Amino acid sequence: MDAVAGETLQVYFLGTAGALPTVHRNPACFLVRRGADTLLFDCGEGAQQQMMRAQTGFTVDAVFVTHWHADHYLGLFGLVQTLAFNGRSHPLTVYGPPGIDGIVHVIEHLSTATMGFSVTGRVLKPGEEVWFDGYAIRAFGTRHGMASLGYVLVEDPRPGRFDREGAIALGVRPGPLFGRLQRGNAVTVEVDGVPREVRPDEVLGPPRPGRSVAYTGDTRPVDLARAGVPEGLDLLIHDATYDDADAERAAGVHHATAGEAGEAAARIGAKRLALVHLSSRYTSTAGHLRDAAARFNGQVLVPDDLAMLEVPFSDR
Repeated sequence: MDAVAGETLQVYFLGTAGALPTVHRNPACFLVRRGADTLLFDCGEGAQQQMMRAQTGFTVDAVFVTHWHADHYLGLFGLVQTLAFNGRSHPLTVYGPPGIDGIVHVIEHLSTATMGFSVTGRVLKPGEEVWFDGYAIRAFGTRHGMASLGYVLVEDPRPGRFDREGAIALGVRPGPLFGRLQRGNAVTVEVDGVPREVRPDEVLGPPRPGRSVAYTGDTRPVDLARAGVPEGLDLLIHDATYDDADAERAAGVHHATAGEAGEAAARIGAKRLALVHLSSRYTSTAGHLRDAAARFNGQVLVPDDLAMLEVPFSDR
């Protein structure tokens, strides 16, 4: 029997376009729902309409912006206005690289709605972490010709596998006591009329890693492991503005190609790779898929806007 399953982890691809939106793709915006928490990574123009189309609701606990190019943050202004109209009362923190104070200042002064909550900007440096219940968001440095960050969600380790038969042999009956042991609590049982404490380490295997999802934002290829991204990512969401035929152009404007994204995924040992921030010059994603798959043996995706991807627990 496995340990307690834990929280759901879902990624909504609300905006997968490059700098210019298309009929089918909006500017950058990714919503992550981890258990009861909802986080936005970038908030391009039209983000709140995409949230309505995806039926995610507007309960946003925090926003993480990768850099201050307009296609990655213009949606913040409308979103904050809508949150105010909807009666939000608890503070909203927007995280990002230097420059965030100016953005928050503009938000406060443009709002025509009565703000029943505060908007706070917090500058993050590469390596800094923001802790939530059961996981953290870690910032890492990227290469986009300006101050820019990527982010990785890293869950706390999970308990090891539960030895059902071993627990029964120690006198623990199936039921609520199993759950307590799996959550790391000792239990007391009675064996032949004698009380006995059973410890979690007697019935649990070694801890297992939690899930991890990384989003690069706009960037040239970086050494993700050196930047602090854990190996064996469950999902890497990587800039793939161009296919490999446009590699020279990608380098000149500080973006990555699909092949470079595939190589990054292979180096970090990712399980799945999602290619995003696709330039409007392409009418087909076949070249992106081909170039990434040539360098990465895992699953390669080019998500459509409004796609949702569930990140499962590893079998380990």
